[in-house]
Amino acid sequence: MNIKTKIQRFLLLFAGFGICFTTAAQESGSVFNFLNLPVSSHSTALGGKNISLIEDDISLAIQNPALLTGVSDKTVGFSFMTYMQGCNTGAAAYSQQVGRYGNWGVNVQFVGYGSTKETLLTGEEIGSFKPLDLCIAGQYSHLLSDRWAGGVTAKFIYSHYGAYTSCALAADLGLNYYNEETDFSYSIAARNLGGQVKSFGNQHDPLPADLEMGFTKSLGHAPIRISLTMVDMTRWSRSDYFTTGKKLKGGSLFINHFVLGAEWLINSKFYVGMGYNFRRGYEMTAAGSSHAAGLSFGGGANLKRLKLGIAYAKYHVSAPTLAFTLAYNFQKEQ
Repeated sequence: MNIKTKIQRFLLLFAGFGICFTTAAQESGSVFNFLNLPVSSHSTALGGKNISLIEDDISLAIQNPALLTGVSDKTVGFSFMTYMQGCNTGAAAYSQQVGRYGNWGVNVQFVGYGSTKETLLTGEEIGSFKPLDLCIAGQYSHLLSDRWAGGVTAKFIYSHYGAYTSCALAADLGLNYYNEETDFSYSIAARNLGGQVKSFGNQHDPLPADLEMGFTKSLGHAPIRISLTMVDMTRWSRSDYFTTGKKLKGGSLFINHFVLGAEWLINSKFYVGMGYNFRRGYEMTAAGSSHAAGLSFGGGANLKRLKLGIAYAKYHVSAPTLAFTLAYNFQKEQ
């Protein structure tokens, strides 16, 4: 099978699954929304959404499986993020090369909400429970050509809230084009395609399926790299973009579908970045928060085997968020 045929078949598969699932969830509320939280401090620093950044960073591949082809053999990574008060989220991942053209990986994401009192309808306290969201995933990526890579993620999702539990099966599809000569990367990803196997109640709710597109480009010889990511591409008329509950004329604000990020590459080992998430800025300002609404920033070090990152963002008016990433490569030097 030649390269052109490989790319064509992957694009047809991508389009078919993307249309089937993202269209079905276009205007509905969804469950398992913790899947939209970033697990990479690098992505958090650049606005919380980035599917096109080409780095040896295993945490970035959780948002786009096609990026797994750029991760070094035998790499393990850990991420941790403080969320709302009493809530923490984190992830662990491992990746290994399969021959010359592919990588496989596994990862786990979780959100812990601390301890919550359990009461009867009368208000009588009968104990406590610890709500939990969990996602266990397997990934595979493959180089379709020198510049094209595709990837797929299979997910098992589980949530437990006291006496209520739910689980689901889902998949992510990712495609990336990268021209190393011009340092230009373009990606498209269809995320959370699937459905509930067991619902919380009698009604099955859709997953937060999303179609995203983005690019990353360095500015010539300047040590600056720009990323622009477009999200929620199947939800152009969602009223929940407006926290006031009023749906403005013309549907949702077009600009709220964009996330902008910029980095200063100090050298080959260190970077500093910042980003702006237009939707988050709009919603948090409407909710009464004007301090750093939508803004995020951070930095990191890409050493020979060790990768470190830290980022600051704000996802809720009650508390800021700090994200940390650590990765290590176990591959022996040749």
